[in-house]
Amino acid sequence: MAVRSAGILLYRVTEAGLQVWIAHMGGPFWARKHAAAWSIPKGEYEPGEDPFVAARREFAEEIGVAPPAVDYALLGEFRQPSGKLVTVFTAEADLAVERLVSNTFAVEWPRGSGIVREFAEVDDARWVGITEARVKLVRGQVPVLDALVERLGRI
Repeated sequence: MAVRSAGILLYRVTEAGLQVWIAHMGGPFWARKHAAAWSIPKGEYEPGEDPFVAARREFAEEIGVAPPAVDYALLGEFRQPSGKLVTVFTAEADLAVERLVSNTFAVEWPRGSGIVREFAEVDDARWVGITEARVKLVRGQVPVLDALVERLGRI
């Protein structure tokens, strides 16, 4: 059975055009990477758990604030190169976060050192234009942007 994840892709329309809220993955592997190193706020959930409940929980854990209280729509389910299935919900909202507070994970760093360190799951999150998002997002999530653009009827 495939691992399942659920996430939220917020969007807003500004004078500069369509923007989406994405997050830079934390930890030493992603520290100096910017292209294909960002993700929608998301996380895994257990079989039988409501994916929308999981998406809201994961957003709060990764960003440090609850997702906006707006109407969400199911954008779709997207298979990642790893085989993971990501269920994505979307909504229009103008989120402003004063201070990012992400949950953490432990990893041995440097590798082979025996030293286990804690790192933030997300070390940055921001609004970016759709063209920039296509460069920043991990490749498996770019189809999420295509689905959003199609849904909104924008180019």
